[in-house]
Amino acid sequence: MFKTIHQYYLYLLSNKKNGTLYIGVTNNLERRMFEHKNKLVEGFTKQYGLDILVYFETYQYINDAIKREKNMKKWKRQWKINLIEKDNASWIDLSADWTYLME
Repeated sequence: MFKTIHQYYLYLLSNKKNGTLYIGVTNNLERRMFEHKNKLVEGFTKQYGLDILVYFETYQYINDAIKREKNMKKWKRQWKINLIEKDNASWIDLSADWTYLME
């Protein structure tokens, strides 16, 4: 019997460099970004135009991703900015060149 290996993602969105931030968790980052970019997600991200993927982390277990999300939501804003800018100083959209093939 084969064991399915899952992947989960913690991700940060923004609307511009040093703009509004959003932290989320998903099991399909490509699908989730498609939803954000096409304004299919009602609420905070749609209201503030948050569709630039500036940072993400990958996890094998959903509980680890959720734990990290809850922890990061308690962080000071500057800590989140520092995390983003460590690997993405220009705040480029990490999903900009993704081709969305939705099933």
